[in-house]
Amino acid sequence: MKAVFRKIHKFLKVFGPGLITGAADDDPSGIATYTQTGAKFGYGQLWTVIAMLPLMTAIQEACARIGAVTGHGLASVIKANYSKKVLYSAVMLVVVANTINIGADIGALAAAAQLLIPVNFVVLTLGFTALILTLEIFTTYRVYSRILKWLALALITYPVTVFIVHQPWKTLAIATFWPHIEMNFEFFFIITGVLGTTISPYMFFWQASEEVEEEKSEHMKINNGKPVLGRNFIRNLRMDNFVGMVFSEIATWSIIVVAASVLHENGIVNVNSAADAAKALEPLVQTFPNAGFLAKLIFATGIIGLGLLGIPVLSGSAAYALSEAFNMKQGLNLKLKKAHGFYGIITIATLIGLMINFIGIDPIKALVFTAVFNGVAAVPLIFLIARIARNKKIMGENRSGWMSNTVVWITFLVMLASAVAMFFTLARG
Repeated sequence: MKAVFRKIHKFLKVFGPGLITGAADDDPSGIATYTQTGAKFGYGQLWTVIAMLPLMTAIQEACARIGAVTGHGLASVIKANYSKKVLYSAVMLVVVANTINIGADIGALAAAAQLLIPVNFVVLTLGFTALILTLEIFTTYRVYSRILKWLALALITYPVTVFIVHQPWKTLAIATFWPHIEMNFEFFFIITGVLGTTISPYMFFWQASEEVEEEKSEHMKINNGKPVLGRNFIRNLRMDNFVGMVFSEIATWSIIVVAASVLHENGIVNVNSAADAAKALEPLVQTFPNAGFLAKLIFATGIIGLGLLGIPVLSGSAAYALSEAFNMKQGLNLKLKKAHGFYGIITIATLIGLMINFIGIDPIKALVFTAVFNGVAAVPLIFLIARIARNKKIMGENRSGWMSNTVVWITFLVMLASAVAMFFTLARG
């Protein structure tokens, strides 16, 4: 029995940055965007989940490999191999995108909490901000990473709901594997948001840096400034990454299906509030007399759990990018007194995000617009990642093979085409 538990423990130890990144991908912005997708278009954009899985897996594997092989985060690698103009452009993109995303997510946390407790919106945003900063700054990396892994379980409510609601499984199968496209702005706006909240700039920087954190926590040997990777390291990295991305896309598929089955089928095509989004989970508790409240409770728990997971990832990836660009000590493995600049950036990015909530933007709509912004911002960053991951001088024998390279470039073209189509249909009215 001890041997079995030892094997299970060894297997679970493989999972880390990939699983956390995959779960953080379904942050409040993701949940709001996927819910709006299902409400607006029914099963019409379900095929994007299958299409996105190899794309997000390839780009995140490339980022993880860059961090693991070089022993540096993405910004450090860009800094060492490209001009300052390229470096600052890349860093600015991720910092701006992340700060906006942080603001939208904090607002979503407060809006979700208000479904349960009659507390002022401002008080809730301040409370959540204080909690997130305390956890991120004053806990050790090992403790913090464990917290993030457990928060990932909040996503399970949507797959469970899929099987409670009566589903037209044949229609679902067709919609999942057969692309449906509408030539109008609304369709491309939402699809750009779906791509942007799934393949996001913050994920690129976060996963590369977290692989470095993992290496530091494991005290890996360094040779000529680069980590000495064991024979199974890259294999385990890919397994962690793949499982995290599959986990993320199962949740994405489930959220779209639930929103389509419960909201779209009942004439709700626009999600204007947290209460609207919570209605998607009512079938999960419909046998109970107070189903509405229980649905709100489950939705709020999921949003809060994933917000507490996603916001530190957003602020952390911004901090890694800026710290690496300006030669500041960085890392969640360091205490506050040894990395003032790194934790200062986390604090400032989170506080600016907090202030975004006080300019009168609706929290749920802000989440969708944030996803769209991410979809546009990701395009030039993917271009850079594709070039770095294939560069033999940077990556050595672990540079991208033909398959990885091809899929990463396809990801770039798909994201670019989506953004161009959105702007084109907008210009055409």
